Amino acid sequence: MRILHIAAPGPIGGLERVLQLLAQGQAQAGADVHVALVLEPGDEQHPLIASLTAAGVTPHSLVLAGRAYRRERAAVAALCRRLRPQVVHTHGYRADVVDGPAARRTGVPIVTTVHGFCGGDWKNRLFEGLQRRAFRRADAVVVVSRPLEEQLITSQVPEARIHVVQNAWAEQAPALDREAARRALGVRGNGFRLGWVGRLSEEKGADVLVEALPHLADLPLAVSIVGDGRMREGLRSRLEGLGLNAKVERHGAVPDVGRLFAAFDVFVLSSRTEGTPIVLFEAMAAGVPIVTTAVGGVPDVVSPAEAILVPREDPEALAAGIRAVYSDPAAALERAQRARTRLAEFNVPQWVARYDAIYQTLLDREPMLVMV
Repeated sequence: MRILHIAAPGPIGGLERVLQLLAQGQAQAGADVHVALVLEPGDEQHPLIASLTAAGVTPHSLVLAGRAYRRERAAVAALCRRLRPQVVHTHGYRADVVDGPAARRTGVPIVTTVHGFCGGDWKNRLFEGLQRRAFRRADAVVVVSRPLEEQLITSQVPEARIHVVQNAWAEQAPALDREAARRALGVRGNGFRLGWVGRLSEEKGADVLVEALPHLADLPLAVSIVGDGRMREGLRSRLEGLGLNAKVERHGAVPDVGRLFAAFDVFVLSSRTEGTPIVLFEAMAAGVPIVTTAVGGVPDVVSPAEAILVPREDPEALAAGIRAVYSDPAAALERAQRARTRLAEFNVPQWVARYDAIYQTLLDREPMLVMV
C-alpha cells in the first residue's frame, strides 16, 4: 500500500511524534510510506526530515510562504498525481483544511487523525471551526480519545466515519538514569523534583501547576518546567508574583526530553484538555509516579491504580495529589510500576494494524477515479 501523510509540522511535539511513529511503523510493516511536510522558508532542515528518512520513509518538503495556499494546494495535487497514493492521511488543521481537499480532488480517499483541540484566542478557534467543517468531508476521521468522538458527533461529523484509535508508544532513544538525566537537564542534587513537560499554552495548564505550588510551600521540593510557547512570559510574571522563581526552573524546549523523565520524582500533567498525550506514555515508560488531570483520553490510559487523577482547573486537588506522592513514596512507586506494565497495551504493531484496517475499508469501496 502506498500512503501519503501530509502535515505542516511545528517544533517537535505530540502531533509530530505521532506522525513519525505511525509512518515508521507502517514502513516497517511493508507499506510504501511518503510524508509531505509543508514548511516555512528557513525551516528546510526540520528534524522530522532526517528521522523519517532514517526510518525508511520518503519525505517531501513543500517550502511555501505562510499564506501561499493556492500554490500549496497545487503542490499537493501535483504530488498526488505523481505518487498515486492509495490513501492520503492528513494531520493538523492546516493539512485538514488546505491540503486534504486538494488531494481529494485527485480522487484519493482522505483519512485524518484528530489529535485534539487547543481552543485559545479567536484566531485559533476560527481555524478549529474550519477544521471541524473539513472533517465532515473526510472519508475517515480518526480520534485519539472517546471524548473527541463525542465532540465531533456534536459538530455534525457523520458518526459512521469516526474511528477511535488511541495513540501508541515506542521507545525512540534509550532513557537516561536518574543521575544522568538530572545532569542533562542541568539540575543538581538528590532532592524531590517535580517535572512538568509540554507546550506553554492555555490548554496544557502549566499555570494550574503554578497556582498549586503555594499549597505545597511546606515541602522541600524543586520544580522543572520543560517547554516553550506563547504563555512563557505570563508564566514568568506569575512565578515572580508568587515568589516562586527560586523554586521553579524553566528549561525551555529540550531536545529528546523523553529520555530525561527519570530526573523527576513525580511527573505532573495539569492539562485542561487532551487527546492521548505522548508525555504520559513517556512518564509511564520511565516508571515515574504520575499526578494528572482526568481529561480527554487520560483516564483510558491510566486508572487510579496507576496514577493519581484529579479534576481539571483545581490547583488544590493537584497539590493534594503531589503531596500524596511525596508523603507515601512506596505507594507511588507501586502505581508507577503498574503504569509501566500497562504501557504494553499501547504497542505499535496493533496500532498500525488498526489504521491499516481503516484504510482497507476505504479501498474496498468502489474505486475512485484518479485525475491525471
